[in-house]
Amino acid sequence: MGYVHAEIKLKNPRLPELKPLAVKAMVDTGALMLYIPEHIALQLELKSDNQREVTTADGRKQMVPYVGPIEVLFENRNCYVGALLLGDEVLLGAVPMEDMDLIISPAQRKLVVNPESPNFPHALVK
Repeated sequence: MGYVHAEIKLKNPRLPELKPLAVKAMVDTGALMLYIPEHIALQLELKSDNQREVTTADGRKQMVPYVGPIEVLFENRNCYVGALLLGDEVLLGAVPMEDMDLIISPAQRKLVVNPESPNFPHALVK
């Protein structure tokens, strides 16, 4: 299917006076979390209280800063997550996608709001 990208906004909920950042994010259902480059964390004035160990695609393990909270906004959806500082682009993983009830449309090759719940996110909790 190739790469899927989406326009999202990132916001620091602790500093509401800061404008949200509009960014192009790679959408990856194989990744779990939100990953952001360091320059995004600096612009949003996000603080790192701890680190997480990650294993990259080439098998290397490394410690990376964990920052947050971050509000992620896409169309009529939002969620609050932490993010790992890694890489040179924003990567939107499965956890924030599930939280906002978003899916990848293979036919359109883009991120979309779940058509079964267009007005607000739905969560299966049974």
